Amino acid sequence: MNQTSAGANPDSGAKTGQFEYALASFIPFRDLDAARRVRAITKADFTRHRNPEFKIRIIEEANDFYLEFALDIVRRIQEKRERGEKFIGIFPVGPMPQYRLAARMINELRLSCRHVHSFNMDEYADENGNTAPPDWEGSFQKAMMDNFFSQIAPDLRPADSQIHFPTRQCLPDYQSMIEDLGGADVCYGGIGWCGHIAFWEAHLGLEFGGDLKAFKQAGPRLVELHPMTIMQNALHSFGGDWSWVPPKANTIGPRQILGARHRSFWLDGYLGGGVSWQRFIARLVAHGPVTPLVPGSILQEAPGSYAVLGPVAEEVRIRMA
Repeated sequence: MNQTSAGANPDSGAKTGQFEYALASFIPFRDLDAARRVRAITKADFTRHRNPEFKIRIIEEANDFYLEFALDIVRRIQEKRERGEKFIGIFPVGPMPQYRLAARMINELRLSCRHVHSFNMDEYADENGNTAPPDWEGSFQKAMMDNFFSQIAPDLRPADSQIHFPTRQCLPDYQSMIEDLGGADVCYGGIGWCGHIAFWEAHLGLEFGGDLKAFKQAGPRLVELHPMTIMQNALHSFGGDWSWVPPKANTIGPRQILGARHRSFWLDGYLGGGVSWQRFIARLVAHGPVTPLVPGSILQEAPGSYAVLGPVAEEVRIRMA
């Protein structure tokens, strides 16, 4: 007669330690098999992708990560300057260290940025769609001016009329403002906890019913922030205070990101102590299905670069200690 340990059910067929459950209801992406598959991707395999034009790389050290980000910005500005052409760039607010580095390089090189036209990806808004004023401490306008443009020597920086933000006033014309200049040369960005690009949130994908073509044509709009975005931004920008994070934002759409001639995305979501909120979503965006429910996944189908900080690329594991 076979013996089992006390309390075990020999007919259950379950493996030791197995525990099956559904995803939380507020998460739009529901494909558990895909989630398990990308979760299992090792750091050694992280940079391998079926699209050779979607170039994934790992930069181990934070100092090198931000330096390379700054160099990318300055190189593109300089190349356009040398050709006598306008530079049109779409910029995110976070991470921020690269902007001060880029400004320092621009000043040292005496590189004129009079040909630069800057479009920020997004800006916070209140529940009625009123965007944050430029002097509010949490505003993206203030962050960009304080950390980048005001750091550039006055005779080198772009004219104020060439520095754009998707405020309530500008939002209706934001798409045409970019396209009338010939489209963006580059779209810089990161990936949000829910898979967003800019503030184009995961739950917005539900509106498209799986129509990826229509999703890719979506443009700037006012959005309700996803709960994961509220928590993410509370964590890294508002001292952990989720009551301080505005409920909405104006944002560019997939059309502007895919319409740029190049995409340069930078993932640095590491909190220290071995903890990264970005390890799983970095994998899902880069290696999961291309779907409106994971907005950043559209990057897989276009030429671009995807730089990941070393600790973010580490394996996804449960940490209980």
